[in-house]
Amino acid sequence: MPKTGAEGNKESKPLYACGLDAAVDVVGGKWKPMILWALYAGKVQRFGELRRNLTGISEKVLIQQLRELETDGIVHREVYREVPPKVEYSLTDLGQSLNAALIPLGIWGDEHMKVLVANRQGKCDEKVA
Repeated sequence: MPKTGAEGNKESKPLYACGLDAAVDVVGGKWKPMILWALYAGKVQRFGELRRNLTGISEKVLIQQLRELETDGIVHREVYREVPPKVEYSLTDLGQSLNAALIPLGIWGDEHMKVLVANRQGKCDEKVA
């Protein structure tokens, strides 16, 4: 059953119009797909490792994005009660399946990156069919 905007209110509209709407909501933005890819490639990672693997992300944004991914059930956060505190992040099964769905998008990006960069710079001589 689709989520509704106000839980318990049967007259409210569904939160998502379609599956693509739901997927884009989960991975929307610049950093979430990069976080997913870093966790996929590195399996379990500590916060510092993730931050080093994601050049340009601020600590605040990384924390925010990880919390949202955790809320959506994409990322698992494991806290170890020790001094200093140790926190590890990994993908859930749902996160693994989402990463698998993103692989074709990454391949498309690799295949068309030069054209996309040229288009953004206004220097595109190559035409894509």
